[in-house]
Amino acid sequence: MKLIIVESPTKAKTITRFVSGDFVVKSSYGHVRDLPKAEIGIDVENNFEPKYVIPPRVRKNLAELKKLLPKAETLILATDEDREGEAIAWHLTQAIGLEKLKKAGKEPRIERIVFHEITKTAIEKALATPREINFDMVDAQQARRVLDRLVGYKLSPFLWKKISRGLSAGRVQSVAVRLIVEREREIQAFKPEEYWSVVAQLLKDKDSIQAHLVAHKSESLDRLSIKNEADAQKIRAELEDADYRVTRVEARQTKKSPAPPFITSTLQRAAAGRLHFSAKQTMVLAQQLYEGIKLGKKGATGLITYMRTDSTNLSAEALSVAHDFIKKNYGPEYGLKTSRVFKKKAKSAQEAHEAIRPTDPTLTPQDIEKYLDAKQFKLYNLIWGRFLASQMAEAQLESVSADITAKDYTFRATGQTLKFDGFLKVYPLNITESILPPIKEGETLLLKELQTEQHFTNPPARYNEASLIKILEKNGIGRPSTYAPIISTIQERNYVQKNPNRYFEPTEIGLVVNDLLVTHFPEIVDMDFTSKMEGQLDDIALGKNDWRKIIKDFYEPFDKNLQNKYKEVSKEAMIEETDEDCDKCGKKMIIRMGRFGKFRACSGFPECKNAKPLEGQEGLPQKEPPKELDEECEKCGKKMVVRTGRRGAFKACSGFPKCRNTKPLDKEASEERA
Repeated sequence: MKLIIVESPTKAKTITRFVSGDFVVKSSYGHVRDLPKAEIGIDVENNFEPKYVIPPRVRKNLAELKKLLPKAETLILATDEDREGEAIAWHLTQAIGLEKLKKAGKEPRIERIVFHEITKTAIEKALATPREINFDMVDAQQARRVLDRLVGYKLSPFLWKKISRGLSAGRVQSVAVRLIVEREREIQAFKPEEYWSVVAQLLKDKDSIQAHLVAHKSESLDRLSIKNEADAQKIRAELEDADYRVTRVEARQTKKSPAPPFITSTLQRAAAGRLHFSAKQTMVLAQQLYEGIKLGKKGATGLITYMRTDSTNLSAEALSVAHDFIKKNYGPEYGLKTSRVFKKKAKSAQEAHEAIRPTDPTLTPQDIEKYLDAKQFKLYNLIWGRFLASQMAEAQLESVSADITAKDYTFRATGQTLKFDGFLKVYPLNITESILPPIKEGETLLLKELQTEQHFTNPPARYNEASLIKILEKNGIGRPSTYAPIISTIQERNYVQKNPNRYFEPTEIGLVVNDLLVTHFPEIVDMDFTSKMEGQLDDIALGKNDWRKIIKDFYEPFDKNLQNKYKEVSKEAMIEETDEDCDKCGKKMIIRMGRFGKFRACSGFPECKNAKPLEGQEGLPQKEPPKELDEECEKCGKKMVVRTGRRGAFKACSGFPKCRNTKPLDKEASEERA
């Protein structure tokens, strides 16, 4: 027997279809070993040795795998191709009982296989080309896990002591919170600047032309040149009786190229912008499409390639299929003579990996719509269209620009028409078409109306999911697998919240925690420092660095600073005095910070426990209603929510108490306890 182990039951079922004979495919149900929850689990005195335990949720399944193992001639570890998958493969070798079989001389042959899509061809190719576990990648995953554990378990108690119990800090999430806080303060400090525009509504015969004032005496006027109404009205008065003559007409052909196929970050951004999916929801749906969807009698197959990638590389086979499909279904004019190749943007991108694409480009969204739910269909349609578009001809537009002179002023009218849609056929973009009527140089136009309008400059926009992921990626903060957990975690911890327009705003407690970290632990929330650490983790994965040395270099100054801050920082620094007397004991009331915001409390606490809401508040700061997740309970089908208990946040069924199903938060989200 050959025993194949993957992470998930769905993935196991799909792969079972593609193997025959003596193959048995089983699932590990994720990680089979992890750091303990009740303690830090890192021996800092013994070269940062991790203390791994087997989580209760996998013990029963692990016991079943152990029973199967003695019957196996070969153990094939087929976990995901990234660092997390490599670590799961290694942990399996440590937990499944190989040592006992080795002593008995019955140890099976161990093979590691990887594939970026779950199709018959990909599985057969992977089985034919096994390799060994990549311990450099395992070390990189261990280093990240240990770093995050040290920061989370060391800093969180500091926040409990100095601000309020139940708070937490994280190595990467805290940087994301800082970005949102600093943007909010930019907005608050912003002073709008007034400016005015002048627009001429002109006529040629019966055709209307709109032209904007762009120059005066050959000097360009930028957006802020006309500063007030008096200046605008002065210009208007000068031009009311002017002649409007066309002095330049220029038509030019322009081309618009398609974007590269999706990588993790661009998929999350596009799904947020076009479909209003959260990053987490996008990754859940992408996982479903990757692991396999049952297509009627054909059985289950993976519909997209692996969804955690930062490479825009595409396989020769996929490009060939796409080329033939485009030519056959849209015509030769939509195809390319040679495939379009995209350069990698991320420094850490691994070209051996592929971009996110459909496993079979000929499988159109309409072909499989009946097998997908509405959200799966929307995401597959997005991925399919983006991939196919990347190998289609450019869109062709004609732009017309006309300058119209009146006295010493120049107005400009523009028009744009789409001449050939090209890749827009499968991946539409907002192309605004506006047609200028035929005009020639020297023609005089009739002034219909001169319009002046007041404007004000706008503050920088708050971050939404798409723009936050973009700046995190640009600055090297996090990696493809971490963007969604980062965004989920900072909301679950009540440090930021989304406003009705889906933009992030910091909460009161988020502001306080951020300010304390910026003041006393600047390296934890410094983008350059965090980006450098990501680079060091990449070097570990490439075998260029020792993971224990990286941890030591970080931890020793961090821990020394932490011990100093316990002495330096007083909880009283977080307390605001008031002139109000306690109506129960007569001592002064103060303003304290709780986990959910500020409130008034007696300075005589704990002897006097009098507490009141702040002026204008209806009650003491309370925990918000449970946050609903884009996940259904596998026991009753109702939505899962995030609740908080004595040991922190966890997932629970919204049908409680009828359904008591609970689960830990996603591993990535809970890893830093922040």
